[in-house]
Amino acid sequence: MKKVILLISSLFLGFTANAQDSTTVTPGKFTFSGYMDTYYFGNFNNPKSQSNLGLNGAGVGNARAFDQRAGQFGIGLVQAKAVYSASKVDAVMDLTFGPFSDLGNYGNYIGPLGPGSTSLAIKQAYITYKATDKLSFTAGQFGTHIGYEVIDAPVNYNYSLSNLFNNGPFYHIGLKAQYAFSDRASLMVGLVNNVDNLYDNNKKKGFISQLFFSPVSGWNVYLNAIVSNEASKEVGNVSADNANYQLFDLTTTYQVTSKFFLGLNAATGSQKGDYQGTGGPTTSKSWGGVAVYSNYAFTDKFGLGVRYETFDNKNGARALTDAAGNGASVNSITVTGNITAADGHLLLKPELRIDSYSANKFEKNDGSLTTSQATLGMAAIFKF
Repeated sequence: MKKVILLISSLFLGFTANAQDSTTVTPGKFTFSGYMDTYYFGNFNNPKSQSNLGLNGAGVGNARAFDQRAGQFGIGLVQAKAVYSASKVDAVMDLTFGPFSDLGNYGNYIGPLGPGSTSLAIKQAYITYKATDKLSFTAGQFGTHIGYEVIDAPVNYNYSLSNLFNNGPFYHIGLKAQYAFSDRASLMVGLVNNVDNLYDNNKKKGFISQLFFSPVSGWNVYLNAIVSNEASKEVGNVSADNANYQLFDLTTTYQVTSKFFLGLNAATGSQKGDYQGTGGPTTSKSWGGVAVYSNYAFTDKFGLGVRYETFDNKNGARALTDAAGNGASVNSITVTGNITAADGHLLLKPELRIDSYSANKFEKNDGSLTTSQATLGMAAIFKF
């Protein structure tokens, strides 16, 4: 009898110990990072408005995403990013403040109490559950998978952002799953609210996807897509089928040598109907563009990069227009230097950019209009 009691006691104690082990929280790792940037760009057109944006039919331009000020000093964005990573879960809290933050997160301007919202400060806020070594699920607000460039100035080689980036999307709110077939191939699919907005326009959800593969070492390929119904719920007479938005994107990079790097971004999109409540015909309008990137590291502290881009919005689907408000196309070339100082914490980026539109777009100091503009200046970025 004593042996039976001892055996049961041993099994119970063992089970209790295992149960305690299973509920023990494994400590994770906390990291904190961020950056801030400031810039000055002179405009050779010397526009009266001191702006790099140009004009459109409403008098407000859209030729640049963030570096909008000409002939004056500007601040960009201040980021504070906290990441907690454990064996089964990651949590990202990415807060940003400043003019570039407001521009990139414009869809979060309207909060629960009306215009003006602390949600503007949330660049990303998401949780990733690592179900297995290959499968993970992410929920919350996260930066878009579309495109070559990102909002974060230290990550991009060029300081000014491309027209492909400027025409979105910027971020998504929803749920996505990612499965890694190997270290050279993975697939992401997800469901999100409508494009670049805190709240959904309707009950429909957008579908996002990304297929990644690396044919050889140093060559990465991303096939991206988003398909969403953007009909505004405030317009009851509009059929949800008449507000389709879709964008297909190819992003690829190749590290040719340890010093020479190449990149390519190509995208084509279309939309029709009452897109986010703005009104519009039921016929589909399309846009698209291609950007080619190259940079060369002359030393570990100095490099030079060139970006050439063409963007076609002659159908008037997106916000890129000429001074009369009509759809337009643009060719842009950007030459950017990268200087690293202060033990890698300080990045200096002198940059020359030339934009050439298909019709008059930019103002000159005498009030006349021209099809092109050239800007020259420098950005300073501190990162930690």
